[in-house]
Amino acid sequence: MPSNDEVVAHLASCFDAVYRALGETAPHMTNDAFVVRTHEMARAFGGVALSMRESLGDAPAQPLTIIQAVLRHALLSDETGAMTLYAMAMLVGPRLLVSLRDAHEAVEDPRVRALLDRGADVTVAEVRSVGEVAKSEAPIEDASWMEAARDLAITLDSAGNAESFGFSR
Repeated sequence: MPSNDEVVAHLASCFDAVYRALGETAPHMTNDAFVVRTHEMARAFGGVALSMRESLGDAPAQPLTIIQAVLRHALLSDETGAMTLYAMAMLVGPRLLVSLRDAHEAVEDPRVRALLDRGADVTVAEVRSVGEVAKSEAPIEDASWMEAARDLAITLDSAGNAESFGFSR
């Protein structure tokens, strides 16, 4: 069983990866609404990452590379940013929520649980925000786009992250 600090450090690496990847890719998107949503999402995830790092004594986080890879590749597949938002709402966000739930069950420290709850609240809020911004867009029915979306899911599955980002990946 991982220690509280190991759990927080791992989840900080997940949130830091989201923060960095979204912050790096947002300026390259061509859809203004997606740029704004992605910047706001990066800031929210960065706030959680910072809180987690502070709880560890400001230890630098090593961003989880699989999250960064998927989010960066999403932009390469679709420069509007739609694929990036899809990846966050449908692939990364849900796996992060499962990781947070599993971590919550593994720790008893109320301060750590509060950090995990904040991470879950932010993740749910950001997934919902993606849904709100997507409402104003036409559905994407392009076969190559859908194939690229499946490839992102396969990338996560192949890396051992079919359901979550675990505690030690």
